[in-house]
Amino acid sequence: MATVITVQADSREECAATLDRLCGDYDLVMRLPPMRSPGTDRWIARATAAPGLVVEGRVD
Repeated sequence: MATVITVQADSREECAATLDRLCGDYDLVMRLPPMRSPGTDRWIARATAAPGLVVEGRVD
């Protein structure tokens, strides 16, 4: 399984903006758009390395 990057924030806007910035800066691909995290009243989103990107000496 590829490495998964998770963003948690208090608002949908903050979560989306942070995920967009990380995807742009690190060539990540969004895998889970911002959604409410069950039971925490926070927003969560996820991204993974882009296909073909070398991560720690391996190709994802």
